[in-house]
Amino acid sequence: MKRAFITGTAGFIGFHLAELLLQEGWQVAGFDGMTDYYDVTLKRQRHDMLHQHAHFTATEAMLEDASALSHAVTDARPDVIVHLAAQAGVRYSIENPRAYVDANIIGTFNLMEAAREAQPKHLLMASTSSVYGANTDMPYAEAHKADTQMSFYAATKKANEAMAHSWAHIHDLPITMFRFFTVYGPWGRPDMALFKFTRAILEGSPIDVYNHGEMWRDFTYVDDLVRGVRLLFDAVPAETSRVEGDSLSPVAPFRVVNIGNSTKVRLEDFIDQIEAATGLSATRNYMEMQQGDVPATWADSSLLMRLTGYRPATDIGEGVARFVRWYRDHYVQGSDKAQRRG
Repeated sequence: MKRAFITGTAGFIGFHLAELLLQEGWQVAGFDGMTDYYDVTLKRQRHDMLHQHAHFTATEAMLEDASALSHAVTDARPDVIVHLAAQAGVRYSIENPRAYVDANIIGTFNLMEAAREAQPKHLLMASTSSVYGANTDMPYAEAHKADTQMSFYAATKKANEAMAHSWAHIHDLPITMFRFFTVYGPWGRPDMALFKFTRAILEGSPIDVYNHGEMWRDFTYVDDLVRGVRLLFDAVPAETSRVEGDSLSPVAPFRVVNIGNSTKVRLEDFIDQIEAATGLSATRNYMEMQQGDVPATWADSSLLMRLTGYRPATDIGEGVARFVRWYRDHYVQGSDKAQRRG
């Protein structure tokens, strides 16, 4: 049985990736700190669902706890390690930057050190489209310069990429960094726009629309993202796997890969899709751009396609409708049932 070690299994993306691997028959060892950045109940519900699988185990500890992380990786004896745990959020990185140093810099170093000791066949680590920063040359390609990060969150993720490249070179450890683009879907984070907008619209509350709606995002459905990550397991960085337009390093078994829907969607149109899925109209409170944010992201995912034969393609309308159905079932209907039982 193949074995995977995944950090952040109680998180949005980690939960979905663990589910996919368990369905494929993998042994999955999870690791999560259960921080209170957002509702811990949601995180525990995700982990409870994973624990229903006989081949899932989990360690609850912080990435900053090097000893706990090292022991968990050693015990898992993983073929593949996927590092998804991080302090997320662009705006929160302005309020509490130290949390990003602790989790994203120190925590990622601890994970890389544990991987060096365990020597998996492949280490994959999450980066973000935010590393492209002020770059306006779109769609973003892996070869583009990414030196003008606009948020401290993005800066820590770019630092992770540099750290990983040096680690791959020094220790000959194959590492893939995947940059994902505005992931959404069921079991998503409450601080993300789709979650906040859906909740507000269903409650009849206004929504804050930044930059007066003149923002574009490459929305990537979560099932598409984790499928892309899964397929990258077998695209181990090496000269023998080099493809046209590759980001493979000339001095290390290291590459960066975009995972995005390759479609730029205007924020106003995104809200229109939520209105269509809920059957309700939004009260839009137009505001200026938030500090640290960027007006647009748009992925060139052709490298992912060349490496794996796969490209994310879920239509934004269908993806939003799936999320709204999940939200209504999980929160609205669940609340109604609880009230009736009370």
